Amino acid sequence: MTSRIGASEDAATAPGQWRDRKRYLWLLGLVAPTALLVAVALVWGFNQLGWQAVAPVWWWIGPILIYVLLPTLDLFFGPDGQNPPEEVMEQLENDKYYRYCTYAYIPLQLLSMAFACYLWTASDLSWLGIDGGLSTLSKIGLAFSVGAMGGVGINTAHELGHKKDSLERWLSKITLAQTAYGHFYIEHNRGHHVRVATPEDPASARFGETFWSFLPRSVWGSLRSSWELESARLRRLEKSPWTLHNDVLNAWLMTVVLWGALAAVFGPSVLPYLVIQAVYGFTLLETVNYLEHYGLLRQRTATGRYERCTPVHSWNSDHIVTNIFLYHLQRHSDHHANPTRRYQTLRSMDGAPNLPSGYASMIGLAYFPPLWRRVMDHRVLDHYDGDITRVNIQPSKRQRLLAQYGAR
Repeated sequence: MTSRIGASEDAATAPGQWRDRKRYLWLLGLVAPTALLVAVALVWGFNQLGWQAVAPVWWWIGPILIYVLLPTLDLFFGPDGQNPPEEVMEQLENDKYYRYCTYAYIPLQLLSMAFACYLWTASDLSWLGIDGGLSTLSKIGLAFSVGAMGGVGINTAHELGHKKDSLERWLSKITLAQTAYGHFYIEHNRGHHVRVATPEDPASARFGETFWSFLPRSVWGSLRSSWELESARLRRLEKSPWTLHNDVLNAWLMTVVLWGALAAVFGPSVLPYLVIQAVYGFTLLETVNYLEHYGLLRQRTATGRYERCTPVHSWNSDHIVTNIFLYHLQRHSDHHANPTRRYQTLRSMDGAPNLPSGYASMIGLAYFPPLWRRVMDHRVLDHYDGDITRVNIQPSKRQRLLAQYGAR
C-alpha cells in the first residue's frame, strides 16, 4: 500500500536529504504531563495581577487544552503533508531519540500526580495567592486536568505496549496505572487488533450507536475480554489465572500500589479525586475508540472468516498538531497494518477514510449524537457507495436504518 499525503514531496527528495520536520516538535507531546505546572504558574500570575475571579479557570487547563486549544490549532495549521520515504524507514525506526520522547512522559506524569494530590489536600496555598485551600470546584477542575493527562497517557502506553522490548511493555503498564486501565494492555493488543471493525469488537463503534451507549459497552466488554484472553493464555501454560503472572492482575496491582502510596502520603481524601481523574481519563480513550472505527466493517469471505484488516477499516486524520500530541495515532490505518511500527514512521495510506478534522475536534463532537450523526453518517455511507448492508450497524437500529437508507 503506498503513501498518500506528501508522497510526491518525499519521492522527489533524496534519502540522504530527507529530514523529519517534526523531530523536535515531538517534545510537545510532553505538554500534557506538564500542563499542571503551567496551570499553577497561570493561577499565581493571575492572582498577582488581582484577577482572582478568573484565576481558578486554569485548574481546568486539561479540558481547555483538549476541547479548545488543540482543535483551534488543528484548524490553523491544517494537515501534516509529510511521509517518510521507504529508504529512511529503518534508520528512523532505530533512532532512539523518538522513544526517549515517550519515556520522558512517565516521570513527568507521576510528578504531576503527586503535585495534584498536594494541591487537593493543602489547607494553605497562600504562596499561590489563595486564601486557604482550593474550592471544591477548583479541585474537580484539577481532577479533570489530571485525568486529561491520564487519557493522553493511555495513548503513550499504547505506543509503548505494542513494542517487543520488555522494558517498554512494563513502562506501558506503569503509565496505565494512573487511570486504573491496565487491562487495556492486554485487550488492545490481543483483542482489538484481532477483531477490529467487526461486531464482535467492543472497541469498534457501530453505525447509529451513540457515544453514550458505546461507552459502557466498550468499557465492560474490553475488561471482560482482557480477562478471558489472559486466562486462556495461562490455562495453556497450565497455570491458574489468579497469579501475578496474569498481566491483567499485575497491571491492576500497579494502580493499587500507586493510589495506595498517594493516599498514605497525602491522606485518604485524595481518593475521590483519583477516581474522578481515572474515569475522565479512560473516557477520553473510549471517545477516541469510538471515532476510530465508527460504522466500518470487515466483510466476510467465502470461507465465512472476516477479510484481512486494511486501510479502509480505520478513520484517519493527518492534522499535524493532534498528530504530534498523540504520537501519530491519527495515522490509524498504518498502525493497524503495522502494529509494532514506531510512531515516527507511521504514514498516511491510500484508501483510508478521513475525518473532517483532527481527533481533538471530533472528541467534543462525539458527545452530541445528533451533531455526530449529521457529520459522520453520510461519510460512512459514502465510504461504502451508499450500500448500508456493508456497514457495521447497531443491532437495535438495524431494521430502521436498513429501511431508512434502503438495502441494496
